[in-house]
Amino acid sequence: MDATVRLYNQNDIKYMAEIWNEVILSGTAFPQEETLDIKSAVEFFGAQTACGAAETGSGIVAGLYILHPNNVGRCGHICNASYAVLSEYRGRGIGEALVRHCIGTAAAYGFKILQFNAVVASNTPALMLYKKLGFVPLGTIPNGFRMPNGSYADIIPHYLTLNA
Repeated sequence: MDATVRLYNQNDIKYMAEIWNEVILSGTAFPQEETLDIKSAVEFFGAQTACGAAETGSGIVAGLYILHPNNVGRCGHICNASYAVLSEYRGRGIGEALVRHCIGTAAAYGFKILQFNAVVASNTPALMLYKKLGFVPLGTIPNGFRMPNGSYADIIPHYLTLNA
């Protein structure tokens, strides 16, 4: 599928909130539990270092990423990102386009490392994509993610050294 990834604009907020909330409500990937309304979405996305939006050829915003520092001070060169694609558009290469764009954006902002703190071990598509793109898994944190049913799943932190 042809999708153009670009930095988001205010017209994208409504769609980005819908995409973000779909992942939150599934309860299987992001640590957040509260959904976003338009006001909180403006604040949340506006607080990021950068956000990308994936727009299909028909003009639908089908995916997004957020990018921000993973820490401060002496670790401020490490960034963190999250990705979300509308369920009906998954498996069409949009996630890969988002990650690739995010890598370039992170490097442009001067970050040296892109780190994912909590890739849920059951998120096979993400794990396959990160491996394909050269991310290094850091091991497994047993029971690091609480699933919607109250059970716990393992998480696998990853990192990628950027060419910044």
